[in-house]
Amino acid sequence: MGILTDKRILVTGVLTDDSLAFGVARRAIEEGAEVVLSGAGRGLSLTRRTARKLPGTPDVLEIDVTRRDQLSAAGEALASRWGRLDGLVHSIGFAPASCLGSGMFTAEWADVSVALEVSAYSLKSLVAAFRPLLEASGADGGASVLSLDFDATVAWPQYDWMGVAKAALESLTRYLARELGPKGVRVNLVAAGPLRSMAAKSIPGFSAFEDTWGSRAPLGWDVRDVEPVGKACVALLSDWFPMTTGEMVLVDGGVHAVGG
Repeated sequence: MGILTDKRILVTGVLTDDSLAFGVARRAIEEGAEVVLSGAGRGLSLTRRTARKLPGTPDVLEIDVTRRDQLSAAGEALASRWGRLDGLVHSIGFAPASCLGSGMFTAEWADVSVALEVSAYSLKSLVAAFRPLLEASGADGGASVLSLDFDATVAWPQYDWMGVAKAALESLTRYLARELGPKGVRVNLVAAGPLRSMAAKSIPGFSAFEDTWGSRAPLGWDVRDVEPVGKACVALLSDWFPMTTGEMVLVDGGVHAVGG
């Protein structure tokens, strides 16, 4: 029996089997959870194809987080299927090219607003769509909302407006934790060190992180190993952190704790 036995969890953001979300979904299934994935737009077929690589081939819902109709339809679909939602994993982020690697004065508001909506506001959109199901689980022992993050408490080279979007996501997590806590719903973040995922490929100069992170991390770091992040996420989705909310758990080999 795993620590997520009988848990019902929605995992967003699975595109390929090297994505962080895929690692979380796989570990959650191995720990006994029933998992449903979501995908959107042109990536939906990728998500469905990748789902076949997971145990049991989870079902895939279509959820474009910028479309209220798809959010509502997904909420209704899970309500009829499960009646409650024990865990929600937010692993969604996007910024137009002008928002990354060109400094803070290149991107116009039209592009910045996309980065903020998809990478930060989308957490609120998802939680709102599934709030009745999360609160149903919260009333019966607790539900867990979890976002995947890259520590935005400092300014990183090349990260630019995505860093600002991640900072907004971190702040939103605290506000949602405050509002949903009385309903038994926890809201947390896992901030991972750099991993060679699909998302990383869109960041100019990502190799600079790859080249130095392992030597700086007290515990070492492997940019190809998503397992430590998956385990941390599963722990927070389980009942083993019943009084932890509004928190950012850093899974980065310890880089955040030491100097350069």
